[in-house]
Amino acid sequence: MSTTTDTAARRSALITTIVASIAHAYSHLFVLLFATAVLVIAKDWSMSYAELQWLSVPAFVIFGVASLPAGWLGDKWSAPGMIAVFFLGVGASAIVVSFMDSPTGLLLALALMATFAAIYHPVGIPWLVKTATNRGRALGINGVFGNLGTAGAAIVAGFLADTFGWRAAFLVPGIVALLTGVVFLIVLRRGEVVEVTRDAREIPAAPLADIKRAFIALVVAVSCVGLIYQATAVGLPKIFSDRLTAGEGAFGAGLLVSIVYAVSAISQILGGELADRYPLRWVYFAAQSLQVPVIVAAYFTFDYGLVALAVLMVCCNMGSQAPENALVARYTPLAWRSRVYGFKFVLTLGVSTAGVALIPTIHDWTGTLDVLLLMIAGFAVVAAAAAGSLPRERPAAAAAPAQPSVQPAE
Repeated sequence: MSTTTDTAARRSALITTIVASIAHAYSHLFVLLFATAVLVIAKDWSMSYAELQWLSVPAFVIFGVASLPAGWLGDKWSAPGMIAVFFLGVGASAIVVSFMDSPTGLLLALALMATFAAIYHPVGIPWLVKTATNRGRALGINGVFGNLGTAGAAIVAGFLADTFGWRAAFLVPGIVALLTGVVFLIVLRRGEVVEVTRDAREIPAAPLADIKRAFIALVVAVSCVGLIYQATAVGLPKIFSDRLTAGEGAFGAGLLVSIVYAVSAISQILGGELADRYPLRWVYFAAQSLQVPVIVAAYFTFDYGLVALAVLMVCCNMGSQAPENALVARYTPLAWRSRVYGFKFVLTLGVSTAGVALIPTIHDWTGTLDVLLLMIAGFAVVAAAAAGSLPRERPAAAAAPAQPSVQPAE
């Protein structure tokens, strides 16, 4: 490989890491804006929290299900091209949400926004994995931005909704995403990003028996991890609003949720570093197991002790994401990787929408979301059992590096 080509590949890899990280933050931010803004919409429209929260359930289903066609397009067309569509689409659709004035219109607009938001995970993560030499570290850094997006959703939506009205909670982020998409299109037009055709660090082929065993174990584990993430991210604003005096109002609850996810971001780095140094199976198992006693303790805790336990809960859940994504790459051929990640995120973000559906259901039945914490603990037990059944494998860091083949992105 020539010096010029090598330099272009390194520059492209850096841009890929930056853009993928920003896109990851946007993906989580946009789908969670409604979870906090709904506290204000309920007052403005004189509707109950449970009634309005049901409007977001189809969007969360689409956020997962749309991962499959997005992943297929990522494999068949262009990952950078799909990420450009992501930025422009999610920005435009968020602006559409801000103009809705009926429950039906809001449901449809949220679904449209979720369709574009679904592009990132099955396309952006394999795009990043393919270019990274230290895969766990890159996934950890990328995961931090996902955390910041989740944290930002609560505080951005809470501040804008309380200060300027709930419509601003979608309008302002939508404009920012559109501008980001325009900048990325300029970067692509200048040829700053190259399309990678090989892994920067080769992944040794796994035996077929291990692939089958890993597939079954990961289907179960990933589904439970997704249930925990969705239920926690969507339910925490309401739980804090009910259990903490400081959590009153959209901004108060949103600020506390933002603190939880911002502090928990460090777990993504830790999970990524551990994934590069130790067997993925045991790193993943440890993260699932540790959260069980923490969630049970949270069920019995109120006031600021609950915030501290929520940090530990989210740390365990988020810290498992880098080894989880590395495990998927470990057992998936490169040519199929975006589609397999698409299937993974159908489970994580689509099927696990049952976790979101539990929230208004439990609130209707009991008037609180306390029981939700016990259900989350049960999901964690199942996830830990599935993680423990994964086949043994070499640590990811043991794989030998390889020089990637590159070509200009179209």
